[in-house]
Amino acid sequence: MENGTIALGLMALLGLMMVAAAISDIRSRTISNELNAAIAVLAIPFWIVSGLTLWPDIPIQFGAALLVFLIFAGLFAIGAMGGGDVKMIGGVMLWIPLPLFLPMLMVMAIGGGILSAFMLIYMKLRPSDKAVEVPYGVAIAAAGLWALHQHYLNQFQAIGST
Repeated sequence: MENGTIALGLMALLGLMMVAAAISDIRSRTISNELNAAIAVLAIPFWIVSGLTLWPDIPIQFGAALLVFLIFAGLFAIGAMGGGDVKMIGGVMLWIPLPLFLPMLMVMAIGGGILSAFMLIYMKLRPSDKAVEVPYGVAIAAAGLWALHQHYLNQFQAIGST
C-alpha cells in the first residue's frame, strides 16, 4: 500500500474521531480520554507516512503541539476550558502542519465564539440554574477538519502560489 493512501486513511480516521468527539461533547459535555489518546497516538504513524524526518521535523511538530496544549492547559487551570477540550486540541495539533497552526487556532476561536453566542441565546430562551457549558470540542473539530482540508485535500492550493 502506498504511503499517500495510508496517510489519507489516517486523516479520514482523524476526521471521524474529531466528529465523534464533537458529538460526545454536544451530548454529554465530555470527550473521553481514550478518544483523545487515540487522536494523539495515531499522529505518530501519520508523521511517518507523511515523510516527517526523525530530526528535526518530529520534535518540532511535537514541541509546537505541546506549546499549544500548555497554553490551553492554562485556560483549563483558570476554569475557561474543559479538560477534554484541552486534551483534544493537544492531540489534534499533532496532526496539523506548522504553517496552519495560527490559522487553525483563529478558525477555532471564531467557531468557539459563534458557538458561545448560540449557547447564550439558548440559555436566554430556556433559562436554567446551570452554568453555560460550551461544547468547545465542536469548534476544535471544525477547525481541525478545515486545517486538514486546507493542507492535504485542497486541490486548488497551488493556484495563485508563486
